[in-house]
Amino acid sequence: MTTLSVPLPQHLETFVNTMVRRGVAANKAEVVRQALSRYAEEHAIEAVLKSEQEARDGKVLRGNLRKLVKKLP
Repeated sequence: MTTLSVPLPQHLETFVNTMVRRGVAANKAEVVRQALSRYAEEHAIEAVLKSEQEARDGKVLRGNLRKLVKKLP
């Protein structure tokens, strides 16, 4: 596990401390881990939704995967 040191503006530090005080997480690091996990999930969901929209719009690749990969830059 890697340790990061990230400066936070006062309002985010207050938020993190509040989450710990409310028992949402055991400590500050856990609040940040939970926030990053949720952010990653949201990002993945957005990617899937975008892909689905592109498929509806007809922006899909069809054909032999090996040939398609060779066409990529």
